[in-house]
Amino acid sequence: MQAKHHPQPNQTAVRTALWRALHLQADPLPHILEDAIGIKLVSPEKDWEKQPDMDPDFTRRVRLAIVTRARFMDDLATTHFRAGINQYIILGSGLDTFAQRRSQQLDGLQIFEIDHPDTLTWKEQRLKELGYTIPPSLHFVPVNFEEQKSWLKALEKSGFDSTQPAFIACTGVSMYLTQEAILDTLKQISRLASGSKLVMTFMLPFNLISKTDQPLQQISIDGAKKSGTPFISFFSPEEAIDLANSCHLKEIQIATYEDLENIYFIDRSDNLSPADGEIFLMADIG
Repeated sequence: MQAKHHPQPNQTAVRTALWRALHLQADPLPHILEDAIGIKLVSPEKDWEKQPDMDPDFTRRVRLAIVTRARFMDDLATTHFRAGINQYIILGSGLDTFAQRRSQQLDGLQIFEIDHPDTLTWKEQRLKELGYTIPPSLHFVPVNFEEQKSWLKALEKSGFDSTQPAFIACTGVSMYLTQEAILDTLKQISRLASGSKLVMTFMLPFNLISKTDQPLQQISIDGAKKSGTPFISFFSPEEAIDLANSCHLKEIQIATYEDLENIYFIDRSDNLSPADGEIFLMADIG
């Protein structure tokens, strides 16, 4: 008899959720992001924050990059919703908690979380165990990217209106994909309705990262490899722009963590700042 399969979340998603929680515990006010839900989902073992990849001091800059990225996506989703885009696609959603933290403030926003079936099955079950209602506006779209290339078809079967624009966020994903898979993802995104908006992150090559953050980056690279999900794709800003141009995206812009630091850290007196290992590609569709 075949052993019963017990879905488990992606470990990178777990680590990210714990970093968001550690931000509330280890970093001074005001916090960049208030997310205490992820740690409830994970329910880690005692002394989880003493693990090497959770060291409060050493991981501070990479942790701040994670929470800043999440805050930026929150703010963009809110801005685009208020401008009339009421569909939000989170491609590679992991243990994102936007739907639990913000959806009540954005009545009418349809949220589509796309990720591996195991991660989404586990997440939905944990939300229910914690007493969270799964509202009709939250759609889980399970896709096994290794076996099912067209996540867009799966999205359309989950209540997505392909005739209306959407805001799509794909963060912390491209480094795990081959360049061929990234190109295919962008081609699918380019088929969204005119007026749609994209934000996608790309990991910088090691030599383009500041020397301050190179040791942190190396730990991230080593940790990803050890967990079985190695980083395989790195892009300079020029390479990311060329890729977007090849898929006929429009109004292409690049934002850096320095740009975000000037938004979210400008009035701080504690010298906190995020690591600079990724760039944000922003573009219009149609």
